[in-house]
Amino acid sequence: MASLLRGLSSRFLTPQPTGQGFQKASDAAQLFPKTDPAVDGEDCLHDCQTCTITYPRKFNIDEDDKLYGHVTGWNTHMVVATGKTDWVRDVQDEKDSVMQAVGKSKVQPTNGKMMLSASNMPVPDHSSTETTVLLLPAFKYIDNVTPASVPDLIQSCIDQGPTNTSPLKRVSQAPSDATNGDTDPHQEAEPVATTTIPTTLPAGLTMRNCPHKYLVLLCSHATRDARCGQSAPLLRREFERHLRPMGLYRDLDDERPGGVGIYFINHVGGHKYSANAMIYRRGATGQAGEEETEQEAAQCIWMARIKPADVENLVRYTLLQGKMVDPQRQLRGGFDRVRQLTSW
Repeated sequence: MASLLRGLSSRFLTPQPTGQGFQKASDAAQLFPKTDPAVDGEDCLHDCQTCTITYPRKFNIDEDDKLYGHVTGWNTHMVVATGKTDWVRDVQDEKDSVMQAVGKSKVQPTNGKMMLSASNMPVPDHSSTETTVLLLPAFKYIDNVTPASVPDLIQSCIDQGPTNTSPLKRVSQAPSDATNGDTDPHQEAEPVATTTIPTTLPAGLTMRNCPHKYLVLLCSHATRDARCGQSAPLLRREFERHLRPMGLYRDLDDERPGGVGIYFINHVGGHKYSANAMIYRRGATGQAGEEETEQEAAQCIWMARIKPADVENLVRYTLLQGKMVDPQRQLRGGFDRVRQLTSW
């Protein structure tokens, strides 16, 4: 029991009330729409026919449990660059790490639960103590983070920044002269953030935009469960195969605006449902990459039981459109900040 509680505390910190106005979705279909062959085509009914990647023969997962609605809600997500794809069982035991500093800090977030993840994002070459963290749903990198700067990071960036239950409001674009002051009724309104991280940070910390439009976080924590260490590299290879022809694949050093960033992270819970993936999507409809970098995550879709043959439709429908092909089997939970819905 002690180890279970310790594992939970490594992922979720400081329970607090959620934001006002958000509602719990009644079911998976209300939170994220299911694909419809009449609208999306017959392809949504079939696994990828060209996928040649398979999991090892003894890769067994639980197919009996009901997934949706059982994840613990979270308000912010800190993803820490470590340059590694596997970690000690509890990442808060990584000696002299930012993760350890977060766990030991007397300063904890005041704006809700924070999920803490170690990741394979590269660490700076010039320092053995500084690293980078990615804050979600803000879609911001904070550089030069050290264990000693964790309290400042929490107070200046996390406490002041957006959460999963900070509404994103849709606001119509300003009318142009060509329309004589009339907006285009068919043009989708842009999601606008209601809370942002202050631009002035404590000495030493710097902030920059995460350039990607989509993020895929794959559990690769083999120390916790071998299946995660097996599935993450195989899924990334299949994602790359489908994303490269679309011009959307981004490796760890590729900071071109837009595209899909794919990171390995530590245990997120539910390894018996491997493979787990958390997909963060901006609500962007902007045309230019520079516009996209200023927008926050509008949705997070937390999926499980993903196999390589699922990836083609996962890219086509879930990643790019926010739809679920098989929600009853694969959706664990998530949020939509524009529609103000969560799974918890």
